[in-house]
Amino acid sequence: MKEVRDNINGDQVISEPYELWGKITGDVRVIEGAKFYMRGAIYGDLLVEFGGRVHIYGHVSGNLHVFRGAKVINSGVISGNATNDGGRLYIDRDGQVLGKVKTDKKGETTFEPKDEIPDEYK
Repeated sequence: MKEVRDNINGDQVISEPYELWGKITGDVRVIEGAKFYMRGAIYGDLLVEFGGRVHIYGHVSGNLHVFRGAKVINSGVISGNATNDGGRLYIDRDGQVLGKVKTDKKGETTFEPKDEIPDEYK
């Protein structure tokens, strides 16, 4: 797996197993064959195409777009909108989308329920 801890400027295409600890300033496309573990920051949009797999632990300052046949788990923060056009999007209890979450008829979006504090402890 390629591990990157640098700051990268410009649009990027991820096509292999890849782990980002640094930041990318620009849009990122994840294509078939890629498994992208995003622990740093993307200052742009994240586009996940057919066959792409992404787990977001860090911060995406733009929008997330999940296309048909792609899979994304969000455990981080997406400042923009998350659009699911036929892929699978899972937002776990730690994940946040500050914009809107939109899913088309063929997409599958799942929200893990947040833990609630019982009334007697409020």
